[in-house]
Amino acid sequence: MRAAAGTLKLELRPIEVSGVNDFEGAFSTWSRDQAGGCVIGDHAMLTYNTGAIATIAANQRLPSVGQLQLPASGGLIGYGVNFTDFFRPAAYFVDQILKGSRPGDIPIEQATKFKTIVNLRTAKALGIDVPTSILLRADEVIE
Repeated sequence: MRAAAGTLKLELRPIEVSGVNDFEGAFSTWSRDQAGGCVIGDHAMLTYNTGAIATIAANQRLPSVGQLQLPASGGLIGYGVNFTDFFRPAAYFVDQILKGSRPGDIPIEQATKFKTIVNLRTAKALGIDVPTSILLRADEVIE
């Protein structure tokens, strides 16, 4: 993310949070500093709390981008791997191990399919016009 931000001449202002009680302060800081938006990292605690994150981001009028669950909760954009699809082949690996294969001999697979979800209701509430090029590439658009 740092490399991409540098290339785009954007400034990152990371804020670490350890729980839901830290969210309000983080978003208040970004809002006070007039951040153009926020990127929510891919961490289980954050994924579990997408509803709270989306609500606070909306209250602070900050566009939020994060996990696939975020737009359904009111965030602007979700991008990532559909973990249900990603872990489906796990049965194959278990089968191979139970048949005697060494786990270290089984090739590691990386995600090759990513999904994008855009919430147009949130975009409208924030006064953001989502470019048509993004809408055409989105896998799902929430209207």
